Parts: sequence; structure tokens; C-alpha cells
Amino acid sequence: MDIKVADLPGIGKKVSFITAEDQKIVLVIHHTGKRELYFFDDMDEEDPEFTMDLTAEETRQMGAQLLGAVYQTVDIDQLKLFRKKMVLEWVTVREASPFNGKTIAEERIRERTGVTVLGIIRGDDTIVSPPPDIRLYAGDTLMVAGATDQFSSFEAFCRGEEE
Repeated sequence: MDIKVADLPGIGKKVSFITAEDQKIVLVIHHTGKRELYFFDDMDEEDPEFTMDLTAEETRQMGAQLLGAVYQTVDIDQLKLFRKKMVLEWVTVREASPFNGKTIAEERIRERTGVTVLGIIRGDDTIVSPPPDIRLYAGDTLMVAGATDQFSSFEAFCRGEEE
């Protein structure tokens, strides 16, 4: 990214950002604290495609987001490794499932399949971190986490096709 800063006498500063895709963003910072953002599809364009006015506080909030102060991204290599070893999925309990009408504890779901039930969607209700004594019913959608090889066994149980 190419960044250029220029004084705007009587106004403030102008900061121009040229992205790797040759798009341009211009930030004008007024002495009063007002900020203006100008977005250009091409760095050679004279007229912006879009403009936005921001207060000093809005600019700080946006800057914090861009810096990752609120949300930290995940290393893509770690995410690929994580995905190979663990699955986070939604599965619906079918009528033929041995889980239908039974509690998580009765069916020893974690012991039998290795997956952990993280949540249940039942109609309009969402049950987060369900207790082991909660009954599962046909039509319940379960959010589960487990190893890739454990998930296929769990899914078969939910369909009523025990492995």
C-alpha cells in the first residue's frame, strides 16, 4: 500500500492510500476534528465513487476495528490444521434416531460418539450449552463439535443409521 500525506492549508491534512488493486482512499482530516473519506475505484479518477463524513470518535472506532483491537483474525495455517482435526456442525435428529426422546446423558453421546453437544435449536427456542438431562426430540437441530472421524458416527446416530 502506498500512503501519501499532504498539508491542506487552512483545512488540515490529506492522507491518500493506494491499495494493491490500484484503488484509492483519501482521508481529509480537518482542524475541527471532522474527517472525510473519499473512495475511488481507480487511482487516476478525479471524482470519488463514494464519500463519507466521520466524527473524530467514529474515526477512532473504525481505526480500532481496522487495527484488530476488537477482533483478532486467525492464522490461516492454524485454521486449516484445526479444520482437519475438528468439525463444528449442525445436525438434525431424525425420528428413527436412538437419541429421539432420550437425554444426552442417557445416550452417553460424548462417550459413544466423541462429539459434544454445544447447542440445540428446537422450534423458536435456542438452548445454549444444554444440560446432560435435557431430552432430544426428532426435529431438534444440534450444534456439535468433535473430531472429523467422530462426527460421521454421530451423524449416523442422528439419522437412525447406527454405525
